[in-house]
Amino acid sequence: MFKEFREFIVRGNVMDMAVGIIMGAAFTAIVNSAVGDLIMPVIGVTTSGVDFADKFIALDGEDYVNLKAAQDAGAPVMTYGVFMNAVINFLIVAFVIFLLVKGVNKLKRQAEEESKSPPSIPEDVKLLTEIRDLLQKK
Repeated sequence: MFKEFREFIVRGNVMDMAVGIIMGAAFTAIVNSAVGDLIMPVIGVTTSGVDFADKFIALDGEDYVNLKAAQDAGAPVMTYGVFMNAVINFLIVAFVIFLLVKGVNKLKRQAEEESKSPPSIPEDVKLLTEIRDLLQKK
């Protein structure tokens, strides 16, 4: 059983998947920082300082100063601002993945074009071809 488990773990697909998951987690941290620290402040400035993370609707009909106050009061809240942040986060991730896939596809096409070029003729074949051509001229 241990041998089968070891074979499963060292299989290429499992290792590729593990690397992908780790890279995805690291990439998520970068995207979250880009959204929270770079993009949302710009959107906040363009919308006169509105912080989407603090946008909510209290479902109990009361007015609260901010989201924390509503949550501390135990009010049911619909946090549409957090949802907006998640949508923006998704769009950024999707766009970056699109750019990555586009780049990889471009590299694959270049590799395919290079492989389609005629293979170079070995020197001995070139020499034999020249000899043949010279003999045909005589």
